[in-house]
Amino acid sequence: MFKPNSAFSGFSVSDIDEAKTFYGTTLGLDVNLGEMGVLDIKLPGGGSTIIYPKPNHQAATFTVLNFVVSNIEDAVKDLKERGVKFESYNMPELKTDDDDIMRGNGPTIAWFTDPAGNILSLIQED
Repeated sequence: MFKPNSAFSGFSVSDIDEAKTFYGTTLGLDVNLGEMGVLDIKLPGGGSTIIYPKPNHQAATFTVLNFVVSNIEDAVKDLKERGVKFESYNMPELKTDDDDIMRGNGPTIAWFTDPAGNILSLIQED
């Protein structure tokens, strides 16, 4: 019978030092360098993920990590001030406003990438 004791996610990056700086300094997450050069990221709310170096890394074409925030406008503004560039979309089902936030078509959400090109998001909690 399948009864796991815990679980975590993981994804790759091309440069582990750059990722450590981005996730630890820019995003302010608790980042620890573990065995074999793998980053262990403690996520808000008690979860975790690992980030591992991969020489032939290709960025995911989907969102790999979502951050739930109380006020998306404040969070986007703060991260932009830290140098984070947000994605802008102009498709019928995926359209962001001048603040790079999608509103009124599902959750209020804003997307950005890490230095390796992996897609991350901010989602405003209801």
